[in-house]
Amino acid sequence: MNVFENLRIALDNLLLNRLRALLTILGIVIGVAAVTSLISLGRGVESYVASQFEGLGADILTIRASPPRRGFNRLAIKPLTTENVTALASGVVAPSVRAVTAEYQVQATVVYGYDSLSSSIRGVSANYAAANDWYPLEGGFFTEQDNTAQAQIALLGSSTVEDLFGSASYDPTGLTILINNLPFTVVGVMEEKSSTFGQDPNSAILVPLLTAQSKLGNARVAGAGYSVSTIQAQLVEDADVDRATDEIEAYLLAEHGITDSTQADFSISNPETISEARTEVFTTLTLFLSAIAAISLLVGGIGVMNIMLVSVSERTREIGLRKAVGARSRDILSQFMIEAIMLSLLGGAGGVLLALGITTIAGQALLSGVTPSLSPDVLLLATGVCSAIGILFGLYPANRAARMQPIQALRFE
Repeated sequence: MNVFENLRIALDNLLLNRLRALLTILGIVIGVAAVTSLISLGRGVESYVASQFEGLGADILTIRASPPRRGFNRLAIKPLTTENVTALASGVVAPSVRAVTAEYQVQATVVYGYDSLSSSIRGVSANYAAANDWYPLEGGFFTEQDNTAQAQIALLGSSTVEDLFGSASYDPTGLTILINNLPFTVVGVMEEKSSTFGQDPNSAILVPLLTAQSKLGNARVAGAGYSVSTIQAQLVEDADVDRATDEIEAYLLAEHGITDSTQADFSISNPETISEARTEVFTTLTLFLSAIAAISLLVGGIGVMNIMLVSVSERTREIGLRKAVGARSRDILSQFMIEAIMLSLLGGAGGVLLALGITTIAGQALLSGVTPSLSPDVLLLATGVCSAIGILFGLYPANRAARMQPIQALRFE
């Protein structure tokens, strides 16, 4: 008996028991859809995470004051200061660092006319634009002279322009806004920048660093200049990130009088490390959820075995008759194996279609910015899994049918 004949017989039998076959297929559909959707969404999240760090630069280390990893007293945390910025920029304490920029954040009320908003004001160094590859679309950035003079000037993000002036395309250059009741002249608008993990950089209000420290916040530190919220250290070309991190850490530990690195009251990170950590977390979560979803495939496989055993029992006399007229054991085996694999593949096809629907809906509505990736290798994986289910769970019933003796099968009631 050829393969096409076995396919025809298997299809006729499935059509004869439509409801039973449909319920069996349903278990595989759910399992395949769950696993395929989770893998696709996981890959979409990984791509999204990677895209969020594009343009941030793997050669920039970000330093922040933070609690020690264990047993800390928050009052004992020493702030990062402008003296630290000067020392790191000198290239002496950290030879791997070629440029340093600092940022100081303070919450303030911003007013223009009858419109007002509460915003985080960011005081930044004059080299902030170059370090972050973010430049004004209108006007110009601050100079070191502006910073030294504590000039009351500001650069606005496009979202802030829209909130204060009614339109993101409006050019407010030359106008005066009030920040905590102090007049600031708008000297430009920053070019629009994509959001990073839900944070909109376009809502920024940038002012010279020293202006923010001395006029908008109480940032004075006795004997150490002013405190800063963040220090960005840009590395020399081809510098080793780990070595640069060690240099900065050694300097700050000595400055803060800390001998145990686990008690460090600061953190050093770079976009590449954060991206890898986030991707690892998402990958682990995807694998864990996929393992749970695989239970549905197991249930579906058991369903295939169950229906095939029932089919063998119902068709015992048919098996005996076919063997009596010359059918070989391998013909019977292949017939039932084809039937089991057909059930699994139909379930797999339904599961892939359901997964396409799930990932499309998730990409458009549930996870803004995340594009699920239903790639060919995922489809091949789904097909392979379904075939394996058909073979593994159909083998026992098919083998049982193939080993029947014709006389005993014909006498079966």
